[in-house]
Amino acid sequence: MSANRVMKSVTSWLERKLFLKVSATKTKVVRPTKGQFLGFTFYKARTVWKCTPTKDRKKRLYSNIQKWMERKHAVSRPLSVTFEKLNQMVRGWIQYFKISSIKGFLDKFGQWLRHKVRCIIIKQWKRPMTIYNNLVKLNKACRSNLTHEDIFKCANSRLGWYRRSCGNIVNFLLSPTVLGIKKGDRPGLVNPLIYYLEIL
Repeated sequence: MSANRVMKSVTSWLERKLFLKVSATKTKVVRPTKGQFLGFTFYKARTVWKCTPTKDRKKRLYSNIQKWMERKHAVSRPLSVTFEKLNQMVRGWIQYFKISSIKGFLDKFGQWLRHKVRCIIIKQWKRPMTIYNNLVKLNKACRSNLTHEDIFKCANSRLGWYRRSCGNIVNFLLSPTVLGIKKGDRPGLVNPLIYYLEIL
């Protein structure tokens, strides 16, 4: 009841003094855990109140990345354009929600994002021999101990592009460190979790 009285008095003051129109459908009294404010929701961790992005804002981030990473369009674009746009989207989202608790979410999101990127890279290589040659080059550059037989099996796999890109060979050779390396005009792919921890 006291919250309703405060809401009425504040609404009246805004309309009388500042001549602002307060939306009756959007203005309401709710508990902090059930309310939303500018994309944030709130929860209580022991004795401290903290904020986190709402579920629809997290879903919107996934949907925006999926639209940009549609395979038929992303494969035809240079990786420099793809990486630059992804970095802008991820950094902008994190900068807005950096005051909230998103460490666990960014860890899972980063794994999903890199999986999508690996799928695009493997499909751009297209032919099994090209995939094999490029993976061998990465194997030498990273000084890995992967055998040529394992790389050959990965390159000639009958699995689809998405399933092939989540195998151990591709995950190890196209690791977050390798994807984060800048090469020519192509920027390195930002790691969401590391970027979030750096700006805290």
